[in-house]
Amino acid sequence: MSNVNRRGLLIILSSPSGAGKSTLSRRLLEFDSNVRFSVSATTRPPRPGEQEGREYFFRSRHEFETMVRDGEMLEHAEVFGNLYGTPRAPIEAAINAGQDVLFDVDWQGGQQIRNSPLRDSVVSIFILPPSIAELENRLRTRGQDSEEVVRNRMAKSRDEISHWAEYDYVLINESLPNCEKELLAIIQAERLRRDRRTGLMELVNEMNREFEERN
Repeated sequence: MSNVNRRGLLIILSSPSGAGKSTLSRRLLEFDSNVRFSVSATTRPPRPGEQEGREYFFRSRHEFETMVRDGEMLEHAEVFGNLYGTPRAPIEAAINAGQDVLFDVDWQGGQQIRNSPLRDSVVSIFILPPSIAELENRLRTRGQDSEEVVRNRMAKSRDEISHWAEYDYVLINESLPNCEKELLAIIQAERLRRDRRTGLMELVNEMNREFEERN
């Protein structure tokens, strides 16, 4: 059987906090060895046990700002005084090698990636909760956040949800197993798109030569 290669995907997952984005990301990475998680760069110092290139690429502020200026970042933002962003070079190398890269980012990061030079490889997916009441219930029952943090996350969720129409796909996470199946189906279909599969033209040309040889 002929082996037709493909370019990798840039898979963007976004959702309001509590809708299931992190759980779906973890399950996807566990299920599919061809998907790897994007490693960000940051200007904050390494914490004990963190390694360069595993948790983050650690850069000085000057190095980071130079990368932004030279177009070497797919997306970036400042959070609590530190810069965070996605270096373009390792992502580009991965997709050229046919490997898929997963981004767990908010709508702003997703927007920057969709507007980047690698936009043709992007598959963007927004995860919605089945209702706002259920979203709040999930935030409270997971027991990770204080009452103030829950209120802040709920206040922020309205703005995040308002960007749902900017994404290629929207999944409603009413049932985690069903949502996971839908996510996997999207990725499989995107992998099979004609414009992502390199070598198809060569395969068809070879078939045409075989036809000619039969005449």
